[in-house]
Amino acid sequence: MFAAGYALTLAGNLLLLLLLFTVKKPGLAKRLLLLAVVVNMLWALANLGFAVELLKPHWMMQAEGLRGLLWLLFTCSVLKQDLVRLRELMLQPVTMMVIVLPAVAIALPWLLAIELKWLFLLHTVIALVVLILLETLYRQSGEQRWHYKPLVIYLGATSLYDFVMFADATMVNQMDPLYWSARGYIYALLLPALVVGIRRIKHWGIEIFISRDVVLHSTLLLAAGGYLFVMAVAGYAIRYFGGDWSGPVQLVLLFLSLTLLAVLLLSNSFRARVKVFITKHFFANQYDYREEWLKLSKTLNASEKSLPKVFEKGLRCFLQAINYDRGLLLKCKGQQLDVISATGSQPLTEVEKEVLQQLQMFLRQKHWLVDIEELRYKPFLYEGLKINHAILNQCRFQLVVPIYQDEQLWGMALMHTSQTDRIRLDWELRDYLSAVTAQVANYLFHYEAAQELAENAQFAAFNRMSAFVLHDLKNVLAQIDLILCNAEQHKDNPEFIEDTFETLQHTKTRMDRMLRQLTEKKESQPSTTKTTDLLQLTDKVIQQRCHQYQPAPVVQKLADISLPVDEEKLCNVLYHLISNAQQATADDGMVTVRVGMAQEPGFALIEIEDNGCGMSADFIANRLFKPFDTTKGNAGMGIGAYDAKNYIEKIGGRLEVSSTEGQGATFSLFLPIA
Repeated sequence: MFAAGYALTLAGNLLLLLLLFTVKKPGLAKRLLLLAVVVNMLWALANLGFAVELLKPHWMMQAEGLRGLLWLLFTCSVLKQDLVRLRELMLQPVTMMVIVLPAVAIALPWLLAIELKWLFLLHTVIALVVLILLETLYRQSGEQRWHYKPLVIYLGATSLYDFVMFADATMVNQMDPLYWSARGYIYALLLPALVVGIRRIKHWGIEIFISRDVVLHSTLLLAAGGYLFVMAVAGYAIRYFGGDWSGPVQLVLLFLSLTLLAVLLLSNSFRARVKVFITKHFFANQYDYREEWLKLSKTLNASEKSLPKVFEKGLRCFLQAINYDRGLLLKCKGQQLDVISATGSQPLTEVEKEVLQQLQMFLRQKHWLVDIEELRYKPFLYEGLKINHAILNQCRFQLVVPIYQDEQLWGMALMHTSQTDRIRLDWELRDYLSAVTAQVANYLFHYEAAQELAENAQFAAFNRMSAFVLHDLKNVLAQIDLILCNAEQHKDNPEFIEDTFETLQHTKTRMDRMLRQLTEKKESQPSTTKTTDLLQLTDKVIQQRCHQYQPAPVVQKLADISLPVDEEKLCNVLYHLISNAQQATADDGMVTVRVGMAQEPGFALIEIEDNGCGMSADFIANRLFKPFDTTKGNAGMGIGAYDAKNYIEKIGGRLEVSSTEGQGATFSLFLPIA
């Protein structure tokens, strides 16, 4: 009777072995499954030998250890995808951890005279390890869960029975005959589940990653096993010392312990506390980088055509990475920092601008993320940063993330949120934000390069078009030359005709200059920098290029200034801006040009002010400096303001515009003195 169950198990595994030879599933997992079934047959034979008293318990426990070793190896091979060699599987950290116990259970009796109760304890833990691995396998199988369910049922049910049987044997120091005899029948009856699993699974192997949720569930399962083990020990203690009343008390204790276990496992607060404990003590990472990287990539994959939208998306990626709700994206232009995107933030205050100027000098030398709160309390962490710590309390932003392009500071992202939601900038967050910055920076630089390429294409088209313009201008010039040659014969009013000739001569001179400018667009001339008096240069531009238009510009001298500049380039800039002011102003209006020093140290200032039609804020932001966008129709090319701004920024200055529709405009040219 006792041996019949194991005989059925032996026969069932023999049939399963024959079936496996017909299953065409390559891989390490199948080979290990074949070995595990063979070991199952040896294990059943060992138990039969023990039942008929041909083998001692020692050999039966050796078979138990070998069986546990093979099934653990098989389970690990299913957890690790694309492993083709046993050596590769054995070198996996998870595999080495789980096979230690069965290896000890096999080797220990050969080395030491050990009592059976310690072997029973080892096999109790081995069964629990199998249950943990199966829980991981089932939760990570995803869409393949239906295929793996029968396999999990077979191994899970047999391991759970082994856990209960060996836990009982550990406490009473002997195997319960009822448990042992029923075990053979249970193993035989569960074999169909293993057969179904083998038939369902299309290919062995699931790629497993150990996430916080997997560790949480495995920990709960391990804790539950330990809890039940302790309760079982308490129950047997009560039976041992309790006498007649021990049975009811043991049942009451069992019922209450199971109820308490169910309440704890179903409690969200308990699970949350366990998860926090695991995160703090077993995980160094605050973020699931796989999920965060996929989310970031998905956000950046959406295409944008407008550069402001690109900047806005880049800033949003920074904020989403750490769940902040407010921020600014700044770009370096010389020594200045321009706000190119903002989310939920107010404009920078003068104090914040001062802090950023000091941080900018530090970040140009050292690639370092700055936490304003950390800087306030631990300034020694920012060696080399000289800053007035008294004004840090007035900064609303908390984190400063620099962005570099070719080792040069391109700009920075400022982020802040409510005091309660702020996170501490530790080593992990620095690494995480550095990775996010690299991804976002590549996205921003890609779009900037694409826009620059598009502008270059426009200039190439302009160069092709300039050939036709030059041809037309030469025709006009030839006609004027013809008029000048024949006009001597047709003078009726000498003063009028002489004035006409003078006007034509100026027109010819102007057209010559236009031809030269168009030619320079086609073939860039080398820059010739020399020290130039700004007031004299301004007078020269007005007298030679702008005096024939109304209203006549008025020059106000505020200071004598001489700067090393490219005279021809700066003349073109002043001519474009003064001419635009004249065209935007009525003949009886006012155009004023001021030359002096800026209030900002280190800069000279040329202001061109008119009281003409003015411009809207939207026009200034989106159209004024956009190449080939003009309001003059065929009379303009739309490159004057664009060329002026590019040249001023190229020499380290800046061009600022303030205007109100109907009230005029002021163009301010800040020119660096050094």
